[in-house]
Amino acid sequence: MNEFEYIKYFAGLLAIVNPIGSVPIFISLTRQQTLTERSRTALIAAMTVSIVLTVTLMTGERILEFFGIGLPSFRVGGGILVLLIAISMLHAKVSPARQTEEEAQDASEKETVAVVPLGIPLLSGPGAISTVIVYAGRGDGMSHYSLIEVEILLVALIVWMSFRAAPYIAGMLGRTGINVITRLMGLIMAAIAVEIMANGLRALFPGLA
Repeated sequence: MNEFEYIKYFAGLLAIVNPIGSVPIFISLTRQQTLTERSRTALIAAMTVSIVLTVTLMTGERILEFFGIGLPSFRVGGGILVLLIAISMLHAKVSPARQTEEEAQDASEKETVAVVPLGIPLLSGPGAISTVIVYAGRGDGMSHYSLIEVEILLVALIVWMSFRAAPYIAGMLGRTGINVITRLMGLIMAAIAVEIMANGLRALFPGLA
């Protein structure tokens, strides 16, 4: 597998986690926190992303085997889920697959929001988990898993940096700028979702190739 594939994997994972698009939500959920508390929330949220996606990388395929789900079928299902999230992002909205209105209301009443809902399900939600499992299944060997793990850690680092700089990003880009970035990420995600589904369908129905 060439280096371009791993660059594409990283771009896809970053697009679906979308830390820049989550900045307004982070600011809203931490508006009553001090600067120190907000920094701690940013760190815990980033750590949650890295832990959840790392555990997914290590155990995702085994869980599918336990339930008797083939990777091609999961690719089609995961691709549909990613596409639904991408469509919501193209409208600059948070998809219900990532966070429902009830979860958002519940989050506004919590003092600790770093793990839930920021880390899960907003950042490392079903779409990100599905993407990691699909990418993990496209190769084997320690080097393949190590490179994906590096990408997960880089995404988590970008989450931490984005949340630490949240006031500056919001002030510089404004709501319109953040919406533009979210829509661009949604467009990338939609293309990735179609490719994931196409690969799954080709594996399920070889005649389509």
